[in-house]
Amino acid sequence: MQTDKQQALYKNIHQDVIDRCRKGEQKAQFQIYKLYYKAMFNTSFRIVNDRMEAEDIMQEAFLKAFDKIHTYSGKVSFGAWLKRIVINHSLDELKKKKIELDSLEDSVYNPEEEEKAEEEEEETEIWNKVEEIREAINGLPDGYRIVLSLYLLEGFDHEEIAEILNMTSSTSRSQYTRAKNKLREELAKNRNKK
Repeated sequence: MQTDKQQALYKNIHQDVIDRCRKGEQKAQFQIYKLYYKAMFNTSFRIVNDRMEAEDIMQEAFLKAFDKIHTYSGKVSFGAWLKRIVINHSLDELKKKKIELDSLEDSVYNPEEEEKAEEEEEETEIWNKVEEIREAINGLPDGYRIVLSLYLLEGFDHEEIAEILNMTSSTSRSQYTRAKNKLREELAKNRNKK
């Protein structure tokens, strides 16, 4: 149960639903799930790069969140708290499987109908670049790739990444800088090969 002081730390727009989840109300849990499942799926997918696995991780993370909702202190938004659970669970699964991960958000430029032919060509070019970046990210060592993903794609700062990965914030910064430099090198190498 939150104290008044804890509730004052962060005002959630869905606080009433969160409070109902604390009471074990399944309708409220379903409401929370509907609010956050897409974002949590995308977060997990960017880390594990497998849709089925990301789906499983997301669902397990929600179950864990509902089980541990009494530990949510309100120091950060509920979404940030939930995202941390999803990220940690995704990283744990990755460690278990010792699989290389890449994390690049799927994004496609959606052309307008009247310029379809020209835009399809542009879309192909974009996909080629996305694929090129994805492959370059796949080639990064795990530590670089994870820090790069958490910083660039998930929006965490280096202090948060340090806490998540149990490292110092300066290590996070240096890993990020090295990852960016390595990514640039790999992209330049790939372009020179063409």
